[in-house]
Amino acid sequence: MGHGGNVIDELVTDHREVEELFTKIEELPPGHKDRKTYADQATIELVRHSVAEEAYLYPAVREHVPGGDTLADKELEDHAEAERIMKDLEGCDAGDPEFDRLVGMLMSEIRSHIADEEGNLFPRLRASCPPEQLDQLGDKVRQAKKTAPTRPHPAAPDKPPANKLLAPGVGMVDRLRDALSGRGKLE
Repeated sequence: MGHGGNVIDELVTDHREVEELFTKIEELPPGHKDRKTYADQATIELVRHSVAEEAYLYPAVREHVPGGDTLADKELEDHAEAERIMKDLEGCDAGDPEFDRLVGMLMSEIRSHIADEEGNLFPRLRASCPPEQLDQLGDKVRQAKKTAPTRPHPAAPDKPPANKLLAPGVGMVDRLRDALSGRGKLE
C-alpha cells in the first residue's frame, strides 16, 4: 500500500486491496492453509491503514467536517471492534473452527466500515476540506503506513499525539516479528 493521490484516493485503493484478499479467502475451501496467510495479509494491511486513518484522517474530519467529532468517534469504534476480532483471529489456524467464524465477522465488520466511509465520510470530507490539504493528508497517510504496526494492538492509543508517538516503535517490532516468522507470506 502506498499508491499516490489525495487521502481519499489512497484509502479507497487500500479498501479495494483488502477486498481482494477477502475474496481470495472466500474462494478457498474451509481449512485450506492459505486462508490463514490471506487473513494475516489482510490484518497487516488493515492495521497499517487504521493507524494512518487514526493519526491523520480522523483529526482532519474533526477539524473540517460539520459534525466531524461524532463521525470520527463512530469510525474509531469500528476500528476498535475490528481490532478485537483481528487479535482473536491472530491465534487461530485455518483449520480451527473459530477461524471461519472470526474471519466472517471481520469481513462483515470491514465491509460495513468501508461502505460507511466511502458513502458518507469521504464525500463529506471532500466537500469541506481544500484539495491541497487532501493531497497533503495523502502524503502523511502514505508515510504513516510505512512505519505503522502490522499486528493488532487493541490497548494502544487511537488518538493523537500518543498514537503518533508509539506507532513507529511498535511497527518496527511487528515487522521484525513478521520477518522472523514469515507471517503473511505464501509458501
